[in-house]
Amino acid sequence: MGDGTLLEGVNSETVTTSRLATHLLTSGPEEGVSLLFVHGNTSSGRFFEDTLAALPNRYRGFAPDLRGFGGSESKPLDATRGIADFSDDLAALVDALMLGPVHLVGWSVGGAVAMRYAMDRPGGVASLVLINPLSPYGYGGTKDADGSPCWPDYAGSGGGTANPVFVRRLARGDRGEKDLNSPRNVMNKLYFKPPFRAAPDREEAYLDAILSTRIGKNNYPGDATASRNWPHTAPGTRGMSNAISPKYCNLSAFANMDTKPDVLWLRGVSDAVVSDASLLDLGTLGRLGFVEGWPGRKVYPPQPMVSQTRAVLDAYRRNGGRYREEVIAGCGHTPHVEKPGEFRRRLFAFLERH
Repeated sequence: MGDGTLLEGVNSETVTTSRLATHLLTSGPEEGVSLLFVHGNTSSGRFFEDTLAALPNRYRGFAPDLRGFGGSESKPLDATRGIADFSDDLAALVDALMLGPVHLVGWSVGGAVAMRYAMDRPGGVASLVLINPLSPYGYGGTKDADGSPCWPDYAGSGGGTANPVFVRRLARGDRGEKDLNSPRNVMNKLYFKPPFRAAPDREEAYLDAILSTRIGKNNYPGDATASRNWPHTAPGTRGMSNAISPKYCNLSAFANMDTKPDVLWLRGVSDAVVSDASLLDLGTLGRLGFVEGWPGRKVYPPQPMVSQTRAVLDAYRRNGGRYREEVIAGCGHTPHVEKPGEFRRRLFAFLERH
């Protein structure tokens, strides 16, 4: 277990908002330009701790823990609202801190939360940085760049698709390496592109963040319903994996916003989590023979996650918005950890223009 000591210049606090008690990490002068970092699934704000510690003095950084993660309150997540609970929580935090418009930096699911925040708060976002973001059409169960569902009930997405061994080991606080599905191995083989490994103290801090995930039907992974369609599980109505199901999560309207902040899309070229052939997507796993009964590419192909994001951002551009896609070589799902120097150079260059 990590000793909990934060990097120099990074502080910890809990802010009680109108919605929940939110734990967050902060850095920089109080008068600095506000940067809000939003983490992804099965993680916490600690994945941005190194970035916070390296911020130039002109910025004030905030890395909150989403509900059900890190040190924030573990309130139930209403999946039928998609990721709106998270977006509303962030809005309540911004209001409590009296920040006004913020520069939003969202990683993985946090990228989709940032997009939803921008949709819900016109004028509330100064710029938007998406790091290996969740597809605008959620995770699992869709088959083309337009987000068309493979099945009418969105089977293949939701709480029933989570790896049960990983979930059990999360619940036990497993820090070992013997099982392929242990949280440490999942982090090192999927979050990061092997053979990358963080320094020992940082690895323990990131593992602490993963193990902070609250387990259950109201949080991660959520509930599920049976389906007659392959792979015979469809979304429930509660918890994390259902909130990111395309049944409830559809951000394609991002392209039609009247107010359009500039967008930087950063992604690792070897991302195994969010890609057009994700190793966590049942379409990919079925094609590879790891899940029996796969109905074939025509019915259930791998979800084209990157292509879906690009399609929505291209529509955003056609409607008057601006975005830039930048790909980081030799990098997986977590550029801010795997390639911190290159990530910060690109991030700060973008921010300096805004």
